[in-house]
Amino acid sequence: MKIKKILVSQPKPQNDKSPYFDLAEKHKLTIDFRPFIEVKGIPAREFRQSKVNILDHSAVIFTSRTAIDHYFRIAEEMRITIPDDMKYFCISESTAFYLQKYIVYRKRKISYGNGKFDNLLTLIEKNSKETFLVPLSDIHKAEIPTKLKKSKIKFTKAILYRTVAADLSDLSDVNYDVLVFFSPSGIASLFENFPEFKQDNTNIAAFGPSTSKAVTDAGLELNIKAPQPKAPSMTMALEIFIKEFNKNGKK
Repeated sequence: MKIKKILVSQPKPQNDKSPYFDLAEKHKLTIDFRPFIEVKGIPAREFRQSKVNILDHSAVIFTSRTAIDHYFRIAEEMRITIPDDMKYFCISESTAFYLQKYIVYRKRKISYGNGKFDNLLTLIEKNSKETFLVPLSDIHKAEIPTKLKKSKIKFTKAILYRTVAADLSDLSDVNYDVLVFFSPSGIASLFENFPEFKQDNTNIAAFGPSTSKAVTDAGLELNIKAPQPKAPSMTMALEIFIKEFNKNGKK
């Protein structure tokens, strides 16, 4: 028995140079990609009930492209014109560049970090006189509001979108040797779609401590864990496991 089929609970990479494709070619694997969760925007009428006024804020903190999409979506739905002097603080350079989809980039006040929130927080603290809006999902890391509070930053959380389980009914008769998860929401979606799911010979891979905990909390065996010192990425963790598994022919 060898690992032959893997399902990754994320969208298929758009870059042909993805390490997943290299892994598939190297070990003669079939790797399928299917998001287990999807994002749905909160309607304007529901957002109004939160009593959050976008124009009460002089700056916005964006930690993802999804947050940018839903910030400008809700503004359009509510017929709000975002002022030209609004300041934007983005988690990374690529997130900042994504703003070009909605604004004239070179004419705006935009700051960005290196991908880590602590780095972005340093920039935010230098602008502590601003009142910040933080667009988030209904499921989000507590780290962000906690650190903003600790730094005594004036901010408001704006829940603009929610994470829901995707419809996976077409996978009911499909079997994989490895299921790869990246969030607790993915595990929740698995059981929402397949309440009677039994792990049996399926190997479970999880990225990050919260996802790993969700796996074990669900009564499943965690077979592949990332990141690790020898495997900082999921593809590296998968390769180490596959080599050992295919050599021994067992978990």
